[in-house]
Amino acid sequence: MYVKRAGFRMVAAAAYVMAGTAASADSLEMALVQAYQNNPQVNAQRALVRATDENVPQALAGYRPRISGTYNYGVAWTDTVNEIQVPVRNQAGLTIGGVGQRGRDVSRFYPAAYGGTVSQTIFNGFQTGNRTRQAEAQVFSARETLRVIEQTVLLDAATAYMNVLRDSAIYDLQKRNVEVLQEQLRQTRDRFNVGEVTRTDVAQAESRVAAGQSQMLTAQANLTTSRAIYRRVIGLDPGKLIAGSPVDRFSPRSLDLAVAQGQAESPSVNAAEYGVDVAQLQVKVNEGSLYPTVTVTGSAQQQYHPNDSTLRNMNASVVGQLTVPIYQGGSEYALIRQAKETVGQRRLELAINRDQARANVVQAWGQLDAAKAQIDATKSQVTAAEIALNGVREEARVGQRTTLDVLNAQQELVNARVALVTAQRDRVVASYALLAACGRLSIPVLGLQVPLYDPMIHYQQVRDSWIGIRTPDGR
Repeated sequence: MYVKRAGFRMVAAAAYVMAGTAASADSLEMALVQAYQNNPQVNAQRALVRATDENVPQALAGYRPRISGTYNYGVAWTDTVNEIQVPVRNQAGLTIGGVGQRGRDVSRFYPAAYGGTVSQTIFNGFQTGNRTRQAEAQVFSARETLRVIEQTVLLDAATAYMNVLRDSAIYDLQKRNVEVLQEQLRQTRDRFNVGEVTRTDVAQAESRVAAGQSQMLTAQANLTTSRAIYRRVIGLDPGKLIAGSPVDRFSPRSLDLAVAQGQAESPSVNAAEYGVDVAQLQVKVNEGSLYPTVTVTGSAQQQYHPNDSTLRNMNASVVGQLTVPIYQGGSEYALIRQAKETVGQRRLELAINRDQARANVVQAWGQLDAAKAQIDATKSQVTAAEIALNGVREEARVGQRTTLDVLNAQQELVNARVALVTAQRDRVVASYALLAACGRLSIPVLGLQVPLYDPMIHYQQVRDSWIGIRTPDGR
């Protein structure tokens, strides 16, 4: 009777671990929210998106004037030695010759000047416009990459959450199994003492107890690992976790629709498409170096004491300049050809990403179908194993079964329950994996109550910024 009661407690404990209590337990939805807010990988990618936003004002700077000012002040001096002829006169006052005599002239003055220059590019082969569009494409690509990271982190969070649930249940199953095996060993020893079984039966029971303890320790180590991964991904230690539910309702109802949606909405595919745009615009930027450049430059300078004889001097000018490139050694043509090859590479990468998106959807769909079937199969397996164990125990009491038969039936039941717990975990994780493959694993789709990170806010804050070194958050 004790063995039956222990077996019942094992099932009840496993069910408690998988179900939990909603009043005091963490939920899968809470874990996803915490990962979305706290995961350093997501926050690092958000910082990268903000850094990429700054490419746009850098490109727009080509439309704006460049202004510079100068000021100088110093001291200058001259030291001049001259030789002059001094006339020699006779008594009558007539010049009869000359005598050379040296003279020295020393002067010092303090030149100063200030001025400014304004330069405006009028035409540069459309390079500024193409660079601006290229920077915007880079921003869009970075946002799609952020979606990739967010989906990855959310999927990792769901996986870590379900792994803790699974390993907690398996550990509890193995711990209860050891208790059942120890009770079985006690009963076998009692029967050995009265001569109903042999020493071999006792040794078999002892062996199964040792094996059960080993499996329990392995399950405990797996649980410790899962809890550590949970902390790394979600940012907090797991508490009492309640059962997670699948998210099939957000996924397409057929494989064909799922494949189409995955190829259309996958952030990896979208990022690759923007990568093609970036490469094509780089070709146009490089081609712009073959066009003439038109600039207008205005300058003014006020000078004081530029030399020892001038007190003040004012210079001002407005100059238009046309520069026509003729030949620069061929490097500009090489850059254009190189950019065109990069476009071909990006298009091939886009095709690879589309194929990978399709493969991911098909794989996730198959895993989800398999997990659903495994749950039904393992439930039947658990039911059959429970019936078999009860029957073997009854037959063993009347001498029709051996102790080894009872131990084998007990192990088959434990294995079936472990398989059921694993299948339930796989069912939930596969549903999240399918949602991610379709490009829809996001906070809005899941309907989670958490403030969303909007990359557009920072973009609008810095796009038209002309001056300033502080970031919008004050750094």
